[in-house]
Amino acid sequence: MLTPDQERLIEATAPVVADHLDAITQCFYPLMFERYPEVKPLFNQAHQASAGQPRALAGAVLAYVQLRRDPRKARDTLATVVSKHVSLDIRPEQYPIVGECLMAAIGEVLGEAVTPEIADAWGALYEELAGLLIELEAHRYHDFEHRPGGWRGPREFRIAATRQESAVIRSFLLTPVDGGAVADFRPGQYIGVCLHIDGAPVYRHYSLSAAPNGESYRISVKREPEGTASRHLHDEMAVGDTLALLPPAGDLTLVEGDEPLLLASGGVGQTPMLPLARQALAQGRRVLYLHAALDAEHHAFADEVAELEARHAGQLRVVTVHERGDGAAHIGRIDCELLAHYLPEGEPRCYFVGPQGFMTAVDGALAELGIPDERRHYEHFGPSRPLDAA
Repeated sequence: MLTPDQERLIEATAPVVADHLDAITQCFYPLMFERYPEVKPLFNQAHQASAGQPRALAGAVLAYVQLRRDPRKARDTLATVVSKHVSLDIRPEQYPIVGECLMAAIGEVLGEAVTPEIADAWGALYEELAGLLIELEAHRYHDFEHRPGGWRGPREFRIAATRQESAVIRSFLLTPVDGGAVADFRPGQYIGVCLHIDGAPVYRHYSLSAAPNGESYRISVKREPEGTASRHLHDEMAVGDTLALLPPAGDLTLVEGDEPLLLASGGVGQTPMLPLARQALAQGRRVLYLHAALDAEHHAFADEVAELEARHAGQLRVVTVHERGDGAAHIGRIDCELLAHYLPEGEPRCYFVGPQGFMTAVDGALAELGIPDERRHYEHFGPSRPLDAA
């Protein structure tokens, strides 16, 4: 617990640290990877190169400084961080590594301005944040481990089948090597995947693209031209090969209710929408399923969604948008006019996932149409950042 003097120092120096937080986090990661190379595989290096991960860390630190006096709000704000950590099997003994390197980065960037008293105050703040994260993560680990089919740490799964969904997206059906049951998850969640590439572990998160069934998981992966993990999955892995999975996590899940839903996706952002749609339809809710793709060749899951629409005629409406070519209801991009035309009446709840620019456009259009913040739900494939960061 921070002393009153430390509280005052944090309050007085927070604006200065905030002004230099980007520089601090840009210094922090290389320093940590140099001192502790064993933690480097836990971080997507593409997100490091784009500065997405450092910005996400900066945002989390700032949010905690601002919200720590309201423990309930702080816990809610940190939920996304906790989900990512659980799906990477982050452990308590790794937090001192981050603390040591973060304080070293603060000292390097701010220099003599960081007195011993200021360093102690920010060190205490980090310990408080780390303690809260460890507590929240322990609850998640315990709950998942003790549910039917649950586990703790990496669990080996085998690729039982694959299916090419589009020119760039392939699905992988995964079953446990030990032959045991598979824990259910909440539709919309993702799962941690650990691959071994050139002798080194590589961790990624992929949305679970099929409904829970107690026997298997399905992930659907877009092959990125420069993607280390996605290229390995597409080019090197086949039926019979194994990989390790970590517990499902994520907070893009249905809010209970009976209001109609908009499920909007762009590209591979469709993956969490499929199980969300199935769950909502099973609950009897009306669903507008709006998907944007580059063209017909890049439009994944078309047959699966068409079959779902036929089974739930009158309850599910599917609208497709292609940027080019034909074979879709609309050619172009999702915009305010299109959303206004199709948006269900009756205060719909809206979920959307896709590239950053797509989510920014959809979020702005929904706001313009009067959909309040609390009814707009989205998730980033990668480090979280404000939607206006595009």
